[in-house]
Amino acid sequence: MKLTLKIWRQENANAKGKMETYPIEGIEGDMSFLEMLDVLNEELVAKGEEPVEFDHDCREGICGTCSLQINGEPHGPDKLITTCQLHMRTFNDGDTIVIEPFRATAFPVIKDLIVDRSALDRIQQAGGYVSVNTSGNTIDANSIPVNKHDADDSFNAATCIGCGACVAACKNASAMLFTSAKVSQYALLPQGKVEATERVLNMVRQMDEEGFGNCSNTGACEIECPKGISLENIARLNREYLSASTKS
Repeated sequence: MKLTLKIWRQENANAKGKMETYPIEGIEGDMSFLEMLDVLNEELVAKGEEPVEFDHDCREGICGTCSLQINGEPHGPDKLITTCQLHMRTFNDGDTIVIEPFRATAFPVIKDLIVDRSALDRIQQAGGYVSVNTSGNTIDANSIPVNKHDADDSFNAATCIGCGACVAACKNASAMLFTSAKVSQYALLPQGKVEATERVLNMVRQMDEEGFGNCSNTGACEIECPKGISLENIARLNREYLSASTKS
């Protein structure tokens, strides 16, 4: 397979970036998208050129660090996958593929395709935890009954890997889907009720301070989310925030 790659190159956070064109051939359909980039980088290094910098870690769709904007879509054209799970058989021989970093004010470019997504970490740190006094005897897990529906919804929200695809998909670069997933996974369980008011207020405040935009209500975030996080979580976040604001 022969392809033409148009890739965003940027030396550092302060440099002015631009698109560079790289022809590549010998790509097999069973290769993952990241393996294709590995092949390109091997060719660039062999020529004495600077390889393309991109984030990756587990390459199993678990960590979310491989986030790339591919032909205008976060993680590429397939649904419910991360970039590392995207295979080259999705594309056709002779295709031109445009590869960019996620675009958001809160995600400044570090180099090439790597962006700083630590803003999501700071939202999580603002309230995504449960404070528990562990002194004395441990309470049996079965002593607090949890509704099966609530438990399932909580676990589904907890599958969010914090990749930032929701932010990249939103025309306002909103982090509402991410924040709502982190709020929901605690709000639905008894263990999270004690700090519910403080949690949602702190996490929303941190989200705003990081420079994320408002929810656009278009649903693009749910469509592009590799874990299929539901928009219902945003509705739950709004209810939790309204309730917390009233109490405070």
